[in-house]
Amino acid sequence: MRQLGVLLLLATLAACQSQNPYIADSAPLPPAPAHTPGQLDPSAYPAAPRDYGHYRTWSWRQLPAGSAWASSEQVQEALSNALDQRGLRPHRAGAGADLQVSAELRLEQRIRQVSEPDGGYYGHDRYGDRYGMWGSAPRVHSYREEVIVVRIDLFDGRDGQPVWSTSAETLAGDSQGERAAALRNALQQALTSYPPH
Repeated sequence: MRQLGVLLLLATLAACQSQNPYIADSAPLPPAPAHTPGQLDPSAYPAAPRDYGHYRTWSWRQLPAGSAWASSEQVQEALSNALDQRGLRPHRAGAGADLQVSAELRLEQRIRQVSEPDGGYYGHDRYGDRYGMWGSAPRVHSYREEVIVVRIDLFDGRDGQPVWSTSAETLAGDSQGERAAALRNALQQALTSYPPH
């Protein structure tokens, strides 16, 4: 047995002494860029962070559409008030606005599931003997609810580039008054993170 082990060790060592079939090879480096070292390549650097402090006025990029439960004027007034609370004022006639605003509003259906604990049970087989165990299995109820979804997009007034985008949703409510309050609430929620830090 010892001789077999020695032979196996010698065969392994002989295999290690053979030539490596793999050869190190690499492709040549690509040529250097054509511009001189003194030139600045703007694509090599990230864009400068946006200064949200210089955005002070806004105008509509596109007026929000109304719906059966909220007119376009209601949406405009609610969003104008929400923007005003963030320090953004409507632009004056004859002056360009720092921001252009568009808003989209829609009602959507959501399914909400609520689970509640339920009592256990004992089972009986056909001979009347008890089997099973006392336990708890949750009961799940599904509810359909309507939510108001708002989306707000802000664009730079000078170059039209997108600046910021957000959305939020809240329960719609049943009456016109509840839906108007839900609209204001959704707009406030959407704008809570403006300006971004």
